[in-house]
Amino acid sequence: MAFTTTKSAFWRGVRDSAPFLLVSGPFGLLFGVLAAEAGLNVPEAFTFSLAVFAGSAQFTALQLLQENTPLMIVLVSALAVNLRVAMYSASLTPYLGDAPLWQRACAAYLVVDQSYALSVVKFETEPEMTVPQRMAYFFGTNGLVAPGWMIATITGALVGAQIPESWGLDFVLPLAFLAMIGPMLRTPAHLVACFVAIAVSLPATLLPYNLGLIVAGLAGMMAGAQAELWLERAAARQTAKRERQS
Repeated sequence: MAFTTTKSAFWRGVRDSAPFLLVSGPFGLLFGVLAAEAGLNVPEAFTFSLAVFAGSAQFTALQLLQENTPLMIVLVSALAVNLRVAMYSASLTPYLGDAPLWQRACAAYLVVDQSYALSVVKFETEPEMTVPQRMAYFFGTNGLVAPGWMIATITGALVGAQIPESWGLDFVLPLAFLAMIGPMLRTPAHLVACFVAIAVSLPATLLPYNLGLIVAGLAGMMAGAQAELWLERAAARQTAKRERQS
C-alpha cells in the first residue's frame, strides 16, 4: 500500500504495531512487578523504564542488581544484551540517515525490537517511500508500544506481588523474541549465528554473573560473520569459474 502523506505513514505504523501490545503490555507489567519485588517504588520503576526503554536490558540489570553483582558487570551485561540495537541502527541508517538530526536522535531512543522489525520490512518492501514518510512510519510503530510499555510498568509496580505466578508472565519474553527473530532468519549466515549462539549459551549458563549471555552472543556474531565471509568467497569463486568457462 503506497503512502500519500507522512500522516498516513504514521498511522499505518500505529496500526501495524498494535498487535505488539499483546507482548509489550505483559512484558512491561512483569518488569514493574519484579521492580517492586526488588524494592523499587513506583517513580523509580517508571524512571528506570523511561531512561533505558529496553526491556531485555532492564530485566538483566534488575536481576543482577538483586544478586549484588558488581556494578561494572551489570553495565557490561546490560550493554551486551542491548548490543543488537547498534546493529538495528546500522541497518536503518540507509533509510533514515538523511533525516534531520533531532529526528534521528529521537529515533535512536525509540529503536526497539518491534519498531525495527516492522520498519525494516516496510522500508524494504516499499522503497518508494520518502525519508519523511519512513521516519513518520517509524515513529508510528512506537505510537502505542512506548506509552503502553510505560503504563504497564507503572501498573506492575503498583500491583506488585499481587499477580499470581500461574499467569506465567515471565514466559512472554522468550515468546516475543521467537516471534520477532524467526521471520528475520533469512540467510544461511543468520542461521549459523543463531544456532551457534544457542549451542554456546547452554554450557555457558555455568558462568557467573550471567556472563554466558555475553559469551554466547559474541560467539554467534563471530560465527555469523565468518559464515557470511565464506559464502561470499564461495559465490565469488563460482562466478569466476563461470566466467572462465564462458
